[in-house]
Amino acid sequence: MEDEAEIYKGIRAQFPISFGKQSKSQTPLELIHNATRRTTTTTAPAAGTTTPAVDGEPSSSKGIPSLSSSSKAWLDSVKNPNPRNKDLPIGPTRPAPDSGQGNEDEGEMIGPPRPPPVAEEEDEDGMIGPPRPPPIAEEEDEGVLMIGPPRPSMASAGSDTEDESDAEEADQYRLPLSNEIVLKGHSKVVSALAIDHSGSRVLSGSYDYTVRMYDFQGMNARLESFRQLEPFEGHQVRSLSWSPTADRFLCVTGSAQAKIYDRDGLTLGEFMKGDMYIRDLKNTKGHICGLTCGEWHPKTKETVLTSSEDGSLRIWDVNDFKSQKQVIKPKLARPGRVPVTTCAWDREGKCIAGGIGDGSMQIWNLKPGWGSQPDIYVAQCHSDDITGLKFSSDGRILLSRSFDGSLKVWDLRKMKESLRMFEDLPNNYAQTNIVFSPDEQLFLTGTSVERDSTTGGLLCFYDRTKLDLVSSVGISPTCSVVQCAWHPKLNQIFATAGDKKQGGTHVLYDPSLSERGALVCVARAPRKKSIDDFQPQPFVHNPHALPLFRDQPSRKRQREKVLKDPLKSHKPEIPMTGPGHGGRVGTTKGSLLTQYLLKQGGMIKETWMDEDPREAILKYADVAAKDPKFIAPAYSQTQPEPVFAKSDSEDDEK
Repeated sequence: MEDEAEIYKGIRAQFPISFGKQSKSQTPLELIHNATRRTTTTTAPAAGTTTPAVDGEPSSSKGIPSLSSSSKAWLDSVKNPNPRNKDLPIGPTRPAPDSGQGNEDEGEMIGPPRPPPVAEEEDEDGMIGPPRPPPIAEEEDEGVLMIGPPRPSMASAGSDTEDESDAEEADQYRLPLSNEIVLKGHSKVVSALAIDHSGSRVLSGSYDYTVRMYDFQGMNARLESFRQLEPFEGHQVRSLSWSPTADRFLCVTGSAQAKIYDRDGLTLGEFMKGDMYIRDLKNTKGHICGLTCGEWHPKTKETVLTSSEDGSLRIWDVNDFKSQKQVIKPKLARPGRVPVTTCAWDREGKCIAGGIGDGSMQIWNLKPGWGSQPDIYVAQCHSDDITGLKFSSDGRILLSRSFDGSLKVWDLRKMKESLRMFEDLPNNYAQTNIVFSPDEQLFLTGTSVERDSTTGGLLCFYDRTKLDLVSSVGISPTCSVVQCAWHPKLNQIFATAGDKKQGGTHVLYDPSLSERGALVCVARAPRKKSIDDFQPQPFVHNPHALPLFRDQPSRKRQREKVLKDPLKSHKPEIPMTGPGHGGRVGTTKGSLLTQYLLKQGGMIKETWMDEDPREAILKYADVAAKDPKFIAPAYSQTQPEPVFAKSDSEDDEK
């Protein structure tokens, strides 16, 4: 081992010291997280109570962790360079006028008396409302009572006590909302979101027809995607779903065919499209209209579920893209085709739920011999299209989200009426979903921005047992919140937002509660550019020499090119009006080949077209009589001489 170490040192000495070492960020993590800290975290009923401590601090104390280097040097020269002194300026800022004793008092405060500054901070917060004399009297009482239970003294605060109790109630859920980053890149609203089970890769699909792939492990503070896909040209991305093993993912767009990609974004295949002229949907090989939703089976890695505007749900086998395993036709009140707006699996993959365009919700249990007849049918579940369905892990609760601005909680054992309905939740997007927290104590959904509203896009949290609103978190003042997710391993909340001009994925986290994910990429500084990274742009003199480098022409250009091709466009030949070209003889030499050859041989003269036909024939009468060339010599030996009757004068007179 020692010999190997010596050999390694000898080899290592031949390279520069900085060779092979990654440059780490010199910025402390505290400053990095302060830069991503949310200014306003919550709004609404209990929202004011869930504001983190950073928002409650005075502006002077906020600025302490982010002092410049010169200010820090000045502070270090004034006070003793003890790390515990960093907390002292926050508390004893008020008693500064009595500090005439100099550095001796400051030196005495370095030691044990930490509780008094905490009490003074509390008194400073209390000095906002009541006059100054009462807090001075409370300092001594609190100095004594803080050792024991401080609740009797706090009960006299009235409304402050209620706010603190609400804050404790909201803090018990430990929501990771203190910090936020945004994964940008889309030019329109982000309508689809999927995070793999390990939490390392994030997929986002948008109305700009693209899918972007993010990798937390390979991403730095610039938060750029490592790959961009366009599944179908001109079709919005409506749903994304990872397989149970996270080696493939399903992409559902506005087209009739869903696609399967591998983990790196390479296409593995696409499902069949059905025949739109077949009336019975069970006889078609695939969907015939645009897809609305899709989800991978939670347990089986070969099975996926899709729903479509053609009014059917289909179960597919990813190993066979040319056939489907099952076709489900929902129950309809009237015959016709009603679109299926959304679909979902339960946790075990033994149950399928579908939201129908007529407002009904239908559930099928996967059992031997099952068919299209639903096991649970709830007519008029919502007054408008259903945009999201979600089962609880125990299979007892079902959540539904709709265009009518409501959210309903259903008990699967009693589906006649919903347990609770939450209203005033604007929804303008067909992909707005609803999800559970990892421990399923909460469920959350997003809201859309209306024209006259001033709240913006919100992320609303609800208690599952109490069925009450816990908190409403403002995500964007101008953009609607569409998709949301709460990853169990990362303990981070993802929310997609956007409008017609922009779109992004907001990642909410807390450095003390969350793990990996956003914490990894935020702390990784971008690599500094060096002079060795300079690469001159090469000159490509003939970029269209190979089909690989040739840009694909647009559809309009292709149509124009086809119209110019007479064979592909089946265009009839136009008569020639000038000299011939392309193998055709022009009209100047005659339109037929025989005429052209005869004219070239001198057998046809050009004067015959200008002469009178009768005169042209009669001028050969005398020549034919004197020197017959064709017909008369053949019959000269056999034919008698013609005898013409002589006219009498009498006959002429008559």
